[in-house]
Amino acid sequence: MNADLIQTIAVYALPVLFAITLHEAAHGYVAKHFGDPTAFLMGRVTLNPLKHIDPIGTILVPLALYFMTSGAFLFGYAKPVPVAFGSLRNPRVDTIWVALAGPLCNFAQAILWALLGVGLQIAGVREPFFMMMAQAGLVVNLVMCMFNLFPVPPLDGGRVLVSLLPARAAYTLSRIEPYGFFIVMALVVSGVLGRVWLWPLIQWGRDVIVWMLTPLLSLAS
Repeated sequence: MNADLIQTIAVYALPVLFAITLHEAAHGYVAKHFGDPTAFLMGRVTLNPLKHIDPIGTILVPLALYFMTSGAFLFGYAKPVPVAFGSLRNPRVDTIWVALAGPLCNFAQAILWALLGVGLQIAGVREPFFMMMAQAGLVVNLVMCMFNLFPVPPLDGGRVLVSLLPARAAYTLSRIEPYGFFIVMALVVSGVLGRVWLWPLIQWGRDVIVWMLTPLLSLAS
């Protein structure tokens, strides 16, 4: 294991663990709030990352892609939180909030990591490792937020779209779910998803966060 990989793992480990743990826990917490205790009863509404890590999707797949692409392309996923959407008090509407909980949690984390970075600058802390970690936290959470909002089930954006569409169109889109992962992966590998969806939305997210933190940024300059 070379020094660059060790540094990359050290910088990204904490942001990634927080990002996936809070994302999945948020789904379960909001589902419980709206009447489905499935995730809660299974111990998935927790901040323990071990409950959300998928050995293949969270560890092996990203590491394999890192070596295969020399770090140019990374992709991974956590163990999905179980939600019995039919048990929600108002399934059609509540599903939207359950689905949005994860991406919104990631966007909130992106803001907090950006705040940390600005706070370090204001405090005069110039340690590169901590600045790199704050930047990694911002990027990781924006990627998770925008990626999961892509409107293809089983991604969160797909569930939101299914809930918003008329019944017939919603049923047609929901039938894509068994193949959704392969559709998304094909779009990722081809570069289409990044070019037309992910990177433009990540830049928009950055711009929004910079706008929100403008008063603090003036202190750091």
